[in-house]
Amino acid sequence: MLSTGIGRLRAAGMLEGLSFIILLFVAMPLKYGLGIDMAVTIVGAAHGGLFILYMLAVLFVWIQRRWPVPRAMIAAVVSVIPFGPFVFDRSLQKEEKLGTAPGNAIGL
Repeated sequence: MLSTGIGRLRAAGMLEGLSFIILLFVAMPLKYGLGIDMAVTIVGAAHGGLFILYMLAVLFVWIQRRWPVPRAMIAAVVSVIPFGPFVFDRSLQKEEKLGTAPGNAIGL
């Protein structure tokens, strides 16, 4: 999986998406419900690093695979939507299997 740009993007997307879910549904309730500020500090820092890693992976694949701009923008935007990277991963699986981007109008 990590031997291709798409594979690395998929892995980064899974980690980034998981960190976002943990931040939203575990760390933030701990902070605002129980007053444990450190949860958001730790998970937020990890999520920030993984977000940067994901964006670098998107940039790399965009250049390497010559993605159209709308597809790269969609790849970037899904990272700020809860569960977005998991949904986008299905399209990446198809692209990895076929060797080309799926041919639909919006580039998903």
